[in-house]
Amino acid sequence: MPSDQLAPLVADLHLLTVLAATRSFTETARRLGLSKASASMRISELERSAGVLLVRRTTRSVGLTEAGQQLVNDMQPAFQRISDSYSAARDLAGAPRGLIRLTAPVALGRQHLAPCIADFLRQFPEIHIELELTDRFVNLANEGFDLAIRHTNAPPETHVAWVLCETRSLLVASPQYIARRGVPAHPSELTAHDCLLYLRDSHAGSWTFARPAGAQARRKAADGAVDRIGVNVAGSLRVNNSEVLRDALLAGLGIGLLPDFSLPQAASAGGPAPLVQVLPDWQVQGFFGERIYALRPWSAQVPKAVQCLVGHLRQGFANGFAGFMKSPAGPG
Repeated sequence: MPSDQLAPLVADLHLLTVLAATRSFTETARRLGLSKASASMRISELERSAGVLLVRRTTRSVGLTEAGQQLVNDMQPAFQRISDSYSAARDLAGAPRGLIRLTAPVALGRQHLAPCIADFLRQFPEIHIELELTDRFVNLANEGFDLAIRHTNAPPETHVAWVLCETRSLLVASPQYIARRGVPAHPSELTAHDCLLYLRDSHAGSWTFARPAGAQARRKAADGAVDRIGVNVAGSLRVNNSEVLRDALLAGLGIGLLPDFSLPQAASAGGPAPLVQVLPDWQVQGFFGERIYALRPWSAQVPKAVQCLVGHLRQGFANGFAGFMKSPAGPG
């Protein structure tokens, strides 16, 4: 097709690639600053020009036909190169600028990311951030995000990953719960306790514990030095948000696992700790992840605005999550 005939179609072809990622005319229109009716009309015009159906529309979903998917697969690398080249050229203009679409877990975003972003935007007034807080897995490339903040043990190899800080999971309960139900001396005793669960996946009701070498030596005479154990636990609450889980623990409803970034701040000097650590000689394995990362799909160019945000977050998270906490009296 001659370039003078192709040029008017480029914007509509890009719209099709965004629709392929969002599977929603409403979200596509929002992302591109259009009305839903305009987005739908432009796809219809593109189909008339191509002479083939590109999109399957139903009352409940939007999908691509085989021809539409082939077209998107062929175009996406080109549009990504255009985006990277434009970002690189704009970065030469001086001060970092532009929109960064950012996603992060709800609790981490509310408690720790939001204050960092406020400081960042004061320093870089020509950068704008669109922040989506969600605990679901987000496909950054398909959903058009520039950066994700996530806690994990192993970032995907297809992404650039910057370490922001270390993190850990702790087993905790309120002093009121401990006073009422006692302190478990071994992970196996958790089966007799009310355990509040974070809804992560099908294994939410099973906790695995390991004991560091030093703790093994200290406990060898007491319990035979078992250094790894899995425990099936149950309780009255399962929830997919660590802030809600924390509030239930503070209310004395049971024992639960929290990431350190959701722990309450330490009480004032001399006052009781809001939560206390249970089974401090044991470490929970493979739950929330051991590091906080900033993740970005690999590309040859990282926009200057994204580089500045990552640098700011690394500085803001450098000290980790200062805590809170003491262990209860008694065995453990």
